[in-house]
Amino acid sequence: MASAVATSPGAGVGDPGLKREVGFIGLMWASEGSIIGSGWLFGALFATQLAGPAAILAWVVGAVACMLLALVHAELGGLFPVAGGTARFPHYAYGSLVGYTVGWMSWLQAAAVAPIEVEAAIQYGSSYLHWLTKVELAGTTSVTVLSVPGGYIVAVVLMALFCGINLWGIRRLAQINNYATWWKVAVPVLAIVVLFIARFHGANFGSAVAANPAGASGFMPFGPKGVLEAVAAGGVVFALLGFEQAVQLGAESANPQRDIPRAVIGAMIIGTIIYLLLQVVFIGALQPHDLAKGWGLLSFGAIAGPYAGLATGVGLGWLTVILYIDALISPAGTGLLYVTATSRLSYGLSRNGYIPTIFEKLGATSGVPWFSILFAFIAGLFFFLPFPGWQQLVGFITSASVLMYAGAPLAFGALRLQLPDHHRPFRLPGGSIISPLSFIVANFIIYWSGWNVDWKLFLAIIIGFLVLAGEMMFGNNPNKPKLDWRSAVWLWPYLIGMAIISYLGQFGQLAVVPKFIFGIPQIPFWWDLVVVAIFSLVIYYWAVSLRLPVEKVKEYIAGVTYDPQTAGSGPPPTHPHVQEPGFSS
Repeated sequence: MASAVATSPGAGVGDPGLKREVGFIGLMWASEGSIIGSGWLFGALFATQLAGPAAILAWVVGAVACMLLALVHAELGGLFPVAGGTARFPHYAYGSLVGYTVGWMSWLQAAAVAPIEVEAAIQYGSSYLHWLTKVELAGTTSVTVLSVPGGYIVAVVLMALFCGINLWGIRRLAQINNYATWWKVAVPVLAIVVLFIARFHGANFGSAVAANPAGASGFMPFGPKGVLEAVAAGGVVFALLGFEQAVQLGAESANPQRDIPRAVIGAMIIGTIIYLLLQVVFIGALQPHDLAKGWGLLSFGAIAGPYAGLATGVGLGWLTVILYIDALISPAGTGLLYVTATSRLSYGLSRNGYIPTIFEKLGATSGVPWFSILFAFIAGLFFFLPFPGWQQLVGFITSASVLMYAGAPLAFGALRLQLPDHHRPFRLPGGSIISPLSFIVANFIIYWSGWNVDWKLFLAIIIGFLVLAGEMMFGNNPNKPKLDWRSAVWLWPYLIGMAIISYLGQFGQLAVVPKFIFGIPQIPFWWDLVVVAIFSLVIYYWAVSLRLPVEKVKEYIAGVTYDPQTAGSGPPPTHPHVQEPGFSS
């Protein structure tokens, strides 16, 4: 449907060979289907354990943070409607080294999503197959993790199933994706309405009956710090992530300049309303005996799923059955698609010359990147080792995703200066303020995840650089890029600085151990947020000052320019930095 694409200046940036057949609903539902996933199954419970009734505020903070990032993506998505835009915008603005770093983070977060969806399905399934999981204590919070060997064996089997279906082909699943998303949206809405009517105790939002062992009670029993922990570690931001899927499909949108911004913003609004109402209904439906051990140890006994526990307590057996069905359908659908996304990202990294060409190997009949799919399966299994439970893995995915998102504000600021007259179908009002603010917010979320999570993230980044170095020195990929070192000078101080701030900060295990770490005092609460904000602004404006020259930007953009009148036809792109759709799904 190339004729539907606007022909105004700037409309011609895309990927030849991809058919522009995705309409507005398809784009918005792609984002909404990613937002409404396993996050709705557990987000309210874990946020409540960390923040009590003030978990509602955590959803507000998380929604504002994600909306700021979504608005930045909305302008960039309309400006450059290309496939995999989140990983490609920084490449246009800063070159190959920054592009690889963001691409690597994109791959990491995608590779971790399928395992967390498996853990969500297993955790709900443990209600009737108790040998799948076990409960451990993490401080004052109860955490459900995979049991040994039962839970791990089932997790491996489910991951293998995702891999097998992807190797066979996922065309049928893609055809029913819109229907699946309607289901994924309808079930939580049904739960909201039914539980609100069946049982709602307004006193739970400030009742002293919900006192933890230390005596904390009221609306904010764990203070502001608990609210901020819930934003990152409680699954709030994780649940709201996924709005960028409409941006990733930019090259396949029938009217990208009009539809991508609307789809991104619309999906965020719908998702925020649903999650906020879910949290309100969850707290209001709790009974006094549910809170007997305090907010931090809130659980439902043998019933692993929080909403299933509430439905059972009200005597709504039919709703419990629907919730258990959804606990399999929603995570399985998301897990399948993210195995696909992971394999396509590694395919694209190989096409860009960053990793070996074996990741580009396509099946003779299936037309899918079979080695990339197998590698996604193996990588997914490794995530179960350091993160054996949903709540433990959610922080890592949140940090990896937000670090990926953080590249967009930096690209936004640079491209506004590099291409000031380029046609922007959606020009973000106040973009010069919202862009650095969204970068600050992204770094807040990484910091709030805590050192326990962040050290694993920074270790993963180091591994990524080692992979790149190995390919540059010893690899035989013919598309090896020039790494644009100068425009990436800010990258090292940024990553090292965030690691140090996280290590000395108030979130994570070290916050309750020494007051001094190697003689360096920890950063006090509130001051730590000031430090993150100032550090973020320094990095933001430094990075923008090191942006690529305009001529280099135009060179990279020219590699993905297409004629909108002939889009979807002709040979695939030959530019070495373009992720080519050389396979079928």
